[in-house]
Amino acid sequence: MSVRKNIVSSWTQSLSRGQQPDHADLRDHLLIVHRDHPGFTESCAMRCRDKSGRNSYEVLADVVDPARVSRVLDLACGSGALLEICNRRCGPNAELTGVDMSAEELALAEQRGLHPTTKLYEGISQDLNFIVDGSFDVVLCHWALTLMDQVSGVLGEVKRVLKPDGVFAAVVDGDPATAPGYSEIHELIYNVVRREQPRFGEIDLGDPRVRTGQALKQLAAKSFEGAQVDIEPLVFDLHAFPDVLAREAAGFFYASFMLSPPAHCQMLKELEALFAEQRQADRSRFALPVNRLVIRQ
Repeated sequence: MSVRKNIVSSWTQSLSRGQQPDHADLRDHLLIVHRDHPGFTESCAMRCRDKSGRNSYEVLADVVDPARVSRVLDLACGSGALLEICNRRCGPNAELTGVDMSAEELALAEQRGLHPTTKLYEGISQDLNFIVDGSFDVVLCHWALTLMDQVSGVLGEVKRVLKPDGVFAAVVDGDPATAPGYSEIHELIYNVVRREQPRFGEIDLGDPRVRTGQALKQLAAKSFEGAQVDIEPLVFDLHAFPDVLAREAAGFFYASFMLSPPAHCQMLKELEALFAEQRQADRSRFALPVNRLVIRQ
């Protein structure tokens, strides 16, 4: 088993020096996290379910109508979990495309046995120059828009590659107040990180406007003038033993990858104790707040 190490990137180094990380620093940081931990988003997200038993990939794929949609783009497709679900939903006649900036994540997607017509590209969402205008019926983005910088540019590219009557849908972070216990978990992890990185939390990854429903709706309405913009708040739950929840919850937060091995072990112990406090019949709950953004042109 490989030895876990904390992430050191130009973003973390800028933070340590008291400097403002720039766009290049953010992308360097995200690339390193996904290089060292490919597939980590899927590990937790695939197991968290809403009240009807669906995970967040399935909820996002629900906007794809197989009877009307033939071409789908998965933006920041990661390990290919959403592409696989869309493959099953749409059948072999659909043309699916995935874009991600991480070669390691794309390698996992290639191993999924996706339909041979599925295309995978290494690239960034801010510059989709390899895709022609009006190419897709639907563009999807699962839990990546929250982490992107220059979001207006991303939305501009999405609008460009969508057909005139196309749909863009994304799953992003929701309001912590809607998910019981989430704020306590978030604060615990951030407190542990701040013991090693005192400035951590002053600057967060991505564009803060994506993290609140009202600001996101205004941003979307500005980028897609005249379109119907809906934001649906949701909560996804994972029920498991406290030690399992500690590992899964920690693995979902980018902050946890900044910790040294001893600090990471300490964080897991504190998380397990927190989950154990609210345990029922030996099982505890990790509740994840989500907003589903849907833009219909």
